[in-house]
Amino acid sequence: MTLFWEIWPAIELTLSLAAVSTAILLVLGTPIAWWLARSRSKWTIVVNALVALPLVLPPTVLGFYLLIILGANGPGGWIASLWGARTLAFTFTGLVIGSVFYSLPFVVQPLRNAFIAVGKGPLEAAYSLGFDFRRAFFLVILPLARPGYLTAAVLGFAHTVGEFGVVMMIGGNIPGETKVLSIAIFDSVEQLRWGEAHAIAFGMLVFAFVTLAVTMGIDRRISKVQP
Repeated sequence: MTLFWEIWPAIELTLSLAAVSTAILLVLGTPIAWWLARSRSKWTIVVNALVALPLVLPPTVLGFYLLIILGANGPGGWIASLWGARTLAFTFTGLVIGSVFYSLPFVVQPLRNAFIAVGKGPLEAAYSLGFDFRRAFFLVILPLARPGYLTAAVLGFAHTVGEFGVVMMIGGNIPGETKVLSIAIFDSVEQLRWGEAHAIAFGMLVFAFVTLAVTMGIDRRISKVQP
């Protein structure tokens, strides 16, 4: 119990980061996924590749460039100066920005697949009933794409919880500010606190297993519903 309260700030920070990042990703990922699913433009290949880039790019590379962008000499420094700060790096805001970039494909791809599965028929039927695009999208498309949103939310949240490379590069190890669970494990190992490292690692292992089980359960339900 003592260990739990010692690592509670890291747990709370990790959950907050994952919740905020996932909410932003769902809002940001929806128009991107819709455009990728419906557009026939040649630019979809470029945009799709950019979205999927974090899947193959080493996290430290992405973190390095984000550190430059968010740092005092980059655009992040100018933005931070608006409220009297020097930089967006090594802040919770910086972690959110990094998490959004790093977890984007884990949200956009399930949404894109869901929109493709819905097809054009429901939208055309809604138009025939006099719906404009906004009403058709929120009242018809979104309910039909709900399984995709569940998968995207679960994957986006879980992937943010497990981040290390990007978080370490742009956030460092500031207790209560940027020290999330993945950093807490690294910190415990560095200080040879093996019991603490085991406890955190096992908790994250269980979380990852449950996340995969939930995601596979959602996919199974989708496959049963679809003809």
